[in-house]
Amino acid sequence: MKHAMDTELLTALGSALVQGSLTDPELLRQTDGGPVERILPEVNVVKIGGQSIIDRGRKAVFPLIDEVVRNLPRHQMLLGTGAGTRARHAYSVGLDLGMPTGVLSVLGTFVSMQNARMLHYLLARHGVPFIEPAQFAQLPLYLAERRAAIFFAMPPYTFWQQNPAVGRIPPHRTDTGAYLVSEVFGARSMIFVKDEDGLYTADPKKDRDAKWIPKITVAELLAMDLQDVVVERAVLELMRNARLQRSIRVINGLVPGNLTRALEGEDVGTLISAD
Repeated sequence: MKHAMDTELLTALGSALVQGSLTDPELLRQTDGGPVERILPEVNVVKIGGQSIIDRGRKAVFPLIDEVVRNLPRHQMLLGTGAGTRARHAYSVGLDLGMPTGVLSVLGTFVSMQNARMLHYLLARHGVPFIEPAQFAQLPLYLAERRAAIFFAMPPYTFWQQNPAVGRIPPHRTDTGAYLVSEVFGARSMIFVKDEDGLYTADPKKDRDAKWIPKITVAELLAMDLQDVVVERAVLELMRNARLQRSIRVINGLVPGNLTRALEGEDVGTLISAD
């Protein structure tokens, strides 16, 4: 009897993968062919900022919640939450106690989770569920039934978070986690809800001369080498190798109607594209 893997059903690439090394550059190049399936092409991943939106409390959160509800009949949404100021406090204490990057990632994860649960309670009357990473397999059912779900956007790397090139703050935080979800599922859009109109040449809260940038590519943005960027730099690096989510949009969630405009595909905020 032939070995179970010795079968004509294997493609040439399949045979090469079985027999070859996954560190072989030439073999890895062969795996880059063919289309990548979009798993949830109708869903919009919406990252709601922790410090920029949730930490502001009722005045910022309630209007955004109402806008989410109004859009449920027309748009599927996967709502990810940032960690915000409380995570920064946790990082500060953890750094002072000598905690490594992986432990700091755990601390940030639980703050992001707290914010997700608070939004879940506010949307509970509309049947919008909170899901953890282990429940993502049920996500299609939740979206089909309730049109939206809430998750904490911190990637579940926890202790496996890589060390940054500089310092000890986890490099992959909630912007990165939300973006990775949109890329893996092949989402319709990736919308970052912040408290600014998008990307500026500097922090507009600190620099009156900061200029708004309505549209830019990743290459152009990295070449500018800005001191302050509206999304985590890890997102930009991930976009360079993205297969499905080749653009992101950053909007001001404090302006009523901006989320609706972004969901409708209108030109609002800043569009950052990989191409």
